[in-house]
Amino acid sequence: MLIYLHIPFCHRVCPYCSFYKHTPGSTPIPAFIDALIAEARQRIPQSGNTPRTLYLGGGTPSMLSPAHLQRLFAGLSEIIHLPSLEEITLEANPATFDLEKARLFRALGITRVSLGIQSFTPHVLATLGREHTPQQAASSVHTLRQAGIPSINIDLMFSIPGQSPDDWLNTLQQAISLQPDHISAYNLTYEEDTAFFDSLRRGEMSENEDIDARYFHLAVEKLTTAGFDHYETSNYARPGHHSRHNQGYWQGHDYLGLGPSAVSTLHAIRSRNVPDTAQYVQRIASIGNAITETESLDAPSLRIERIALGLRTNQGIPLAWLDAPALQRAHHLVSESLAHIQNHHLILIHRGRALVDPIAAELI
Repeated sequence: MLIYLHIPFCHRVCPYCSFYKHTPGSTPIPAFIDALIAEARQRIPQSGNTPRTLYLGGGTPSMLSPAHLQRLFAGLSEIIHLPSLEEITLEANPATFDLEKARLFRALGITRVSLGIQSFTPHVLATLGREHTPQQAASSVHTLRQAGIPSINIDLMFSIPGQSPDDWLNTLQQAISLQPDHISAYNLTYEEDTAFFDSLRRGEMSENEDIDARYFHLAVEKLTTAGFDHYETSNYARPGHHSRHNQGYWQGHDYLGLGPSAVSTLHAIRSRNVPDTAQYVQRIASIGNAITETESLDAPSLRIERIALGLRTNQGIPLAWLDAPALQRAHHLVSESLAHIQNHHLILIHRGRALVDPIAAELI
């Protein structure tokens, strides 16, 4: 089982981010940490599964103070044998830690840090509302190396308004020069309830599939040439540094989400916690859980999800998952050089990898 902890706090809210988040404001962080631990203490044993990975996302988990991080991990260590986990990931903003705090990350058992850098171009960072500079971003990678973090990921984003091809190329080259273990390169998407979505709706921003494809293929070319394995649509890793937590999602493993707005899928039942930090803390204290939505997933629904996620990976999907019409379409993809069949699996290649979403829609 995968375990995800949602830490909703950010110093500032980025205009493109649709995850539940907010500035700390009057939120009592110690009470929030205690609620997380209490939820973990109840729900992990109830799940009937053995934890394999732990992922702290948000929000900005790295903005928690050293005292808060120590409090959280001390509580978790009473519930989970942290040293036995395959991977412990912490999402981090480059502006939220120094060498001393990075050494604390390692002392707490964190094995992987995912840096939300997004770009190495100043005007693109300004558009995204990021609070770090390119220099801080580069320095943060060196700091994590000095602290002994075993695996470092850099998150990058393309097709950002005002981002030129040269901007994207420069960002890729700078990221590669820092020699991270993993790079995630995401196409900007305009999500509801974000400032960017409102700008798109007003016509102040626009989407362009040709530009998306051009930037996607530039990332593939530069990162694979640099020795990264393109193992999922948006993810590239050096040998031994694939994200085990994310691979679990793509392979359909059970996962438990703790914290406000966190989603879980356990034994084909999907649930979601209340997307409100104050209510989350109150509900955990009063009734022991914060679940407000529950849905049973039938076999066809699970099959659709497995196809959509599996096609994103370089392992593809078993042909046995496809019905007769979908199997015919799969062979058409092969004839169009968008996919190939290997070991009875359909695997997207070349242009097919950039078209994963519409191809998945055709096959399900």
